Amino acid sequence: MALRPQRTFRRRQVESSDSDSDSDGAKEQSADEPAEPGRPSSGDRTQGAGRPRGARSARGRGRVWASSRRSPGAASRGDGGTECRTADLSTDEEEGTHPLQESTGDQSPSSDSSCSLEEKEVSPIVTIPDAAFIQAARRKRELARTPGDYISLDVNHPSTTSDSKRSNEDDPDSDPDDHEKRILFTPKPQTLRQRMAEETSIGNEETSEESQEDENQDIWEQQQMRKAVRITEGQNIDLAHNSKSQTLKKFDTSISFPPVNLEIIKKQLNNRLTLLQDSHRSHQREYEKYVQDIQSSKTAIQNLESTSDQALNYKFYKGMKIYVENIIDCLNEKIIIIEELESSMYTLLLKQSEALLKRRQDELKCESSYLQQLSCKDETSANGSLALDEKDQQILEEIEARRMQRRQARELLGNCDHQEGTSSDDELSPASMTNFHKRQGDILQDCKKVFEDVHDDFCNVQNILLKFQQWREKFPDSYYEAFVGFCLPKLLSPLIRVQLLDWNPLKMDSIGLDKMPWFTAITEFMESSMEDSGKEDGSDKKILSAVINKTIVPRLTDFVEIIWDPMSTSQTRSLTTHCRVAFEQFASENDVSRSKQDLLKSIVARMKKSVEDDVFIPPYPKSSEEGKMSPHSKFQERQFWGALKLFQNILLWNGLLPDDTLQDLGLGKLLNRYLIIALTNAILGPGIVKKCSQIAACLPERWFENSAMRTSIPQLENFIQFLLQSARKLSTSEFRNQVSEIILILVKIKALNQAESLREEHHLEPLPAQTTSV
Repeated sequence: MALRPQRTFRRRQVESSDSDSDSDGAKEQSADEPAEPGRPSSGDRTQGAGRPRGARSARGRGRVWASSRRSPGAASRGDGGTECRTADLSTDEEEGTHPLQESTGDQSPSSDSSCSLEEKEVSPIVTIPDAAFIQAARRKRELARTPGDYISLDVNHPSTTSDSKRSNEDDPDSDPDDHEKRILFTPKPQTLRQRMAEETSIGNEETSEESQEDENQDIWEQQQMRKAVRITEGQNIDLAHNSKSQTLKKFDTSISFPPVNLEIIKKQLNNRLTLLQDSHRSHQREYEKYVQDIQSSKTAIQNLESTSDQALNYKFYKGMKIYVENIIDCLNEKIIIIEELESSMYTLLLKQSEALLKRRQDELKCESSYLQQLSCKDETSANGSLALDEKDQQILEEIEARRMQRRQARELLGNCDHQEGTSSDDELSPASMTNFHKRQGDILQDCKKVFEDVHDDFCNVQNILLKFQQWREKFPDSYYEAFVGFCLPKLLSPLIRVQLLDWNPLKMDSIGLDKMPWFTAITEFMESSMEDSGKEDGSDKKILSAVINKTIVPRLTDFVEIIWDPMSTSQTRSLTTHCRVAFEQFASENDVSRSKQDLLKSIVARMKKSVEDDVFIPPYPKSSEEGKMSPHSKFQERQFWGALKLFQNILLWNGLLPDDTLQDLGLGKLLNRYLIIALTNAILGPGIVKKCSQIAACLPERWFENSAMRTSIPQLENFIQFLLQSARKLSTSEFRNQVSEIILILVKIKALNQAESLREEHHLEPLPAQTTSV
């Protein structure tokens, strides 16, 4: 076997805390026992074979050495046949090794220049001690570090952990990186047993180093052969066998275990048995639970298989679910079109209402201005005619033409007992009527196309309610648990709104709510729910009231706010009729509907505005009023009867609006403020008594139903005093017989004390008994 060449080491110095005394001792011993030149020591060879290349070992505080090593088989020779080998002296706190530098054989004076330069830079060349010497020095140093069971206070020799010792012993030449260093501030205390085990392991390691090297070499060769022939079978077994043999070889027989007796074994077995019994019981409970689940599942399967209706029930529920989803999708798609059609219809009606209202106000202003000019003599021309604008003249002609047409129409109908001013001046020109009907027809034509592509089961209220009625009859529990009664009003609302698009509650010929198809269908659905002997729920009984509250009442509110004219008796009568039908559905409910309150507030606000804007009765001088055919007298008569018509329309809301509101609005704001003042300025005669009788006829009878009542309501006090004054004046005139008519009016409004005093004053016949008792 060829001799290995000498290895040259170059030393680099870093932080060091190694003991100088150990290093000096190692040098002295190495000088006494030089190694043979040209041949490495057995210890060096053993460490080189047992340590993998590039391995790291944790070192303590001290010197860290980085060496440049060559392969053991590499040889470098000089020109003169001499070998140059240098070794750096390394100080290791854990291992205690002191690598020395040596020079082998005869060194030729003609050595390589590189070798000469390195010899100048590094320390003097010394011989490398053998393995036995290094191990002895290491053992001596370890024994010196742990002399007893106490912690050393010598800071010159810091201790390390056992893990770092073993790591440094295995790899004395590997240097850890800076971030891998572990600084130990206190040594780990060791017991006597640990120290004895450590000494024994050191002795065993000395004897097994040679065999370990050969064994590692054999293992490496076997692994290379397996890789070459790609033998995969048995690889895990061989590796396990090798690892097992290594584990058995590393087993330390010197380690002693605590004594074991029968009681300890029995106690451990009992504990183990207890744990197994607990686990068995828990598993037994789980097993019983699983058995019960399996049994219940089998029972459920048998029940489902035995009942043939379950498949039909599932089919019904699935079909109902799909039906409801389809109808909701359909309505969500159509609701946008429905809202656009409603907006178009409201806009059309609003324009017509605004046009009529503006025309009436302009005509009133023009006619009043014309009469004012007649009253002033300085406004007249020389020939007695008035200078009017062409526009005003045209307005007056149109007013008179429409009055003439209405007068002729009444004569054809034979209605001769009609007062000028009580008719609604709402006639439109033929062109305006044609345009209105054309646009309204287009909207209604578009309305018919909304559900043109929809099946009747999804757009017919009756068909939809039949579907839900089948559900209620077959499965009442699930029907009521789904709260269908609360969902139906919202579901039916778009369909009802389409039917109401052509419905105008202000027209006398409009169909009543209770005659509509949807109203009838909902009523039948509710009646079948009441007749059902199954589970009863109050939600189905409130479907109609909920529909009216959510759909009908808001539509009535819109008509009141933007279209209704309180001066029109026909519109007011029709509106009150529909409102009474709608409000009847709220009679059984204790809670107050918010939509109903909004409607009533809108009605009161609209009537107040009409009283303030439309009522105008000017008091003209007596000279201009002489003669009933004068323009001033006719205009005043028309305005009085128009105001009396509004008074009558306001009192038509009796029973719908609170009595306090009606009395304040009709009696306080209209009767006492306008009508009585106009009667006071009028010419006394039978006409006054007729007007007073018309006022008393408008008053609701329910205000005077109290039999013990002897005086009328406070708001009629001014009206009663006017009647008494008129009776006294008529008693001295040719119209003495009109006093009895006034007494009857007083009796009707429950002013019995005033009527009795008036009868006694004029020595008239006693009042009938039935009259005083009413």
